[in-house]
Parts: sequence; structure tokens; C-alpha cells
Amino acid sequence: MARLLVRNDDVVVRLSWREALLARRKEIRMPLADVRGAGVETDWWRTLRGTAEHGRRRPERFCLGTWRHAGGTDFVAVRAPGPVAVVDLFPGRRFVRLSVSTADPEGTVRAVRLAARRAQEGGPSGGARRHEPSRNGGGDGGERRSTRSA
Repeated sequence: MARLLVRNDDVVVRLSWREALLARRKEIRMPLADVRGAGVETDWWRTLRGTAEHGRRRPERFCLGTWRHAGGTDFVAVRAPGPVAVVDLFPGRRFVRLSVSTADPEGTVRAVRLAARRAQEGGPSGGARRHEPSRNGGGDGGERRSTRSA
């Protein structure tokens, strides 16, 4: 089962060896300063947005890999049934959401929120806030436009 961890100034999705083979990557690492919010979704399938781009999925069982949608790309490592820890990132980053089925999604989300708040405030790690306005006009992320050229 995938794990969502806080390591130094990063939020890390670490995959099991079997998941790493299917997703073709061992881990995802994003700066804590890029975290916009975190929460728990009780229905695993609600975290899936758009269409599968890379990775594997088995209907009603699991989804693993990247999903592309109008707002960007999400990384998902979810298993049915059960709640999912969801980490939303600022627009313009490599991924705009990380969705991971974990053994304790509530505890994981609490840890990510606390660490992200400290990182954005320039907490004990000494890191300054690294959030920059996105290229698509900023705002609260409600309006997302693709920056891909046709």
C-alpha cells in the first residue's frame, strides 16, 4: 500500500515495489510550501478527475498513476473501498492533486496540514514561503486554464 509522508520540507508519496512497477515511479516528492490544502475523501472514486494518462487501473479495485484533466494532472494511488487522503497543490505545479489510500487518512492529513502551515510560515525548518502566483492569472485556483499550446 502506498504511503503519504512528510519528510524534511517535502510531502512524499512512497509506493510499494508492486505499485512502483505499475506506476513506473518509486515516489513523488513535492515541496510542502506548494500545498494548498489537504482533506479526506470518504469515497475513493470521487478523487478521480479526468482520464487516465499513465499507470494502471482495475475497475472497482484500484487506480494508480497520473490522470489528466482541464486543471492539470493528478497523481492517484487509490484502492477500493475506503477513504483517501487528498493533498491539493497550487496551480502550475507538476501535479495539482495527490490522492493516496492510506491506513490512517485522518492522521496523515493532519500531519500534512501542520507541516505545510509551518513551511508556508517559515517555521522551524527555516524555509521561506515559496508560493508564487501562477502564470494563469492567480486567484484562488477556481479558474484554471491550460497552459499547453495546441
